[in-house]
Amino acid sequence: MFLLKAEKSISVTLGIIQSVVALSAIPAGILMIIQPDGSRLGIPLELLDASPFSDFFIPGMFLFLINGLGQGFAGISSFIQFKFYRTLGFIFGIILILWIIIQVYFVNPIHFLQVIYFVFGIAEVVLALFLLNSKKI
Repeated sequence: MFLLKAEKSISVTLGIIQSVVALSAIPAGILMIIQPDGSRLGIPLELLDASPFSDFFIPGMFLFLINGLGQGFAGISSFIQFKFYRTLGFIFGIILILWIIIQVYFVNPIHFLQVIYFVFGIAEVVLALFLLNSKKI
C-alpha cells in the first residue's frame, strides 16, 4: 500500500517537472522557429558561432518537438500513469541532460537556466529509475 502511494506521488512529481520543461520549451521553440535569428528571445546569433548551426531554426525545432511536445506527452503520461510513463521519463530526462551538455559545449558562458534544466533532467532520470525499479518489486 505504501509503495503504491509513493509511486503515485513520484509519478506526479515527475509529471510536474516534465510539464514545466514542456511549458517553457514550447513557446521558446516556436519563437526560434518563427524568428531564427534569435531576436524574439533576445538571444544574439553570435552564440552559435562555435556551433554547427547558422541560426536557431534547427535548435528551435528540437526544442519545440522534443523538449516541448515530447516532454508534454511524457508529463501527461506520468500524471495518468500510462503504461510506458516510467520509460518515457527516463528517455526524456536523458535527452534533456544531453541537450544541456551540448549547449554548454557550444555556447559559453553557462546561463543559470542551463543549470536548472540540467537538474530537471537529472531529477527526471532519478525519479524514472526509482519508478522502474519499484515496478520490479
